[in-house]
Amino acid sequence: MVFLPHRHIENTGVSHRNAMCLCGDIEKIYVKIISFLYTGIRTIILPRMKFLGIIPARYASTRLPGKPLASINGKTMIERVYIQAGKAKKLSDVLVATDDQRIFNFVSFFGGKVVMTSGDHQSGTDRCAEVVKRTAWKNYDVVINIQGDEPFIDPKQIDLLCSCFRDRNVQIATLAIPLQDGAGLQNPNVPKVIIGRNRNAIYFSRAAVPFLRGKDPSEWTKQFTYYKHIGIYAYRTKTLRELTRLKRSPLELAESLEQLRWLENGYPIRVQVTKHQSISIDTPEDLEKAKKLFANS
Repeated sequence: MVFLPHRHIENTGVSHRNAMCLCGDIEKIYVKIISFLYTGIRTIILPRMKFLGIIPARYASTRLPGKPLASINGKTMIERVYIQAGKAKKLSDVLVATDDQRIFNFVSFFGGKVVMTSGDHQSGTDRCAEVVKRTAWKNYDVVINIQGDEPFIDPKQIDLLCSCFRDRNVQIATLAIPLQDGAGLQNPNVPKVIIGRNRNAIYFSRAAVPFLRGKDPSEWTKQFTYYKHIGIYAYRTKTLRELTRLKRSPLELAESLEQLRWLENGYPIRVQVTKHQSISIDTPEDLEKAKKLFANS
């Protein structure tokens, strides 16, 4: 707090109380000016973060072979995902990473960026890591791993995920949505996540967690806020490289969820909650539903 000299107050006829108020106003203005200058300098000194969206796509699929090239009302699934991802405001670039020449050729045909990767990868995370090891793509700060079977993905979800990295402590981020469907809660094909007060994941599970003791399972979603995990990830590039060097962990093997390997090795995962329900295409039935949704949209 800056005070006006007492003599100056007497000579100007300004009361002590009014002088204090005046000084308070001056101080507020001063703080705003300093804050404005700091923000401007910080913007100049710190370059904008570069986000790379990668869509891993493989042809082989047990339940729906060749699904990246499945047609949905005139466009293939991979093209629809690519178009949606390209609408995200925070992505600097988008590309498809595949191990199949048919997918490579088709993405090139519609004008998309695509790279060929190894066919030995166990996950999309591994495929993304191969891409950023290459000279052309290694200078991105954050990689967004976008599921290639979600043609309805909302670009705002991608931007929401990118916003997590305003916090310099965030190394990995993902999304979740409140789960209000009791059937989904008990479905092992719907991964759930428990979120801590610091917005980091405590645990991911195919089981209904937490267990509500003394409550009828049909009432659980009315008694507690459960979250469904949405399988889109973002990683700082350095962290992504580290993750692929980790050995598969006991929890990962038990639940068949790769993110548990990261938690088990001490990597915190920031979870951002979204309200948009994305739809993934895993079966021929899912594909038919998607066609109807696009026809009615």
